[in-house]
Amino acid sequence: MPKEIIDRIKGGLIVSCQSEEGDPFNSPEGVTLFAKAAVIGGAAGIRSREYAKTKMIVENVNVPVIGLTKSAFPDGYVRITGSFSEVEEIIKSGCHVVAIDGTFREREGMTGPQFIQQVRERFNCLIMADISTAEEGKACADHGAHFISSTLSGYTAETKKTAGPGPDFKLVSELTKDLTLPVVAEGRVNSPVQAAQMLELGAWAVVVGTAITRPRIVTEWYVSKMKNISERH
Repeated sequence: MPKEIIDRIKGGLIVSCQSEEGDPFNSPEGVTLFAKAAVIGGAAGIRSREYAKTKMIVENVNVPVIGLTKSAFPDGYVRITGSFSEVEEIIKSGCHVVAIDGTFREREGMTGPQFIQQVRERFNCLIMADISTAEEGKACADHGAHFISSTLSGYTAETKKTAGPGPDFKLVSELTKDLTLPVVAEGRVNSPVQAAQMLELGAWAVVVGTAITRPRIVTEWYVSKMKNISERH
């Protein structure tokens, strides 16, 4: 079964169906509609946040679902599924893969790679390690992760300073050259061209969220660009 799930997403688009407070789609029903639409459009997988939303998505689509929880580290930066209780909770949703923060930041008294090793030993689940640097990716691979994802590049204190507005092509390229396990490209992939470029670099699959499932933010992109022009006329 694990190999089947890994193979099913190869070369495919994984749509991140998450919504935040203030968005009209911020409910299990809302994100599930996004997930169903994504699958109709050809998505090979779905990435989902929180138990209730993930459970409903799993029950309504026929593609692999990556589940996670979100919280924050003491410095305010995002933490993905950072405790054993969160892992146990999201597994109960029926998700096929659990995304876990694989950065070197400590949680439960361990770094991400060490935590992933413990999760691998305690739970029978596929693990996607969300990392921000090539060094973290290698360490997570060495500690038992099944996938490495570039999700957190630009979303940690260390990488925020060097991240550009677009995807981290350099990181994905480094990961695919250095690792033998599947590398998933995620983070600021906002166009079909960028997604295709990630596959050219050797990515196993590509995750896209905001550009597909955050219409409020996409609308803001258009409005902002148009406002700059209209104010000059």
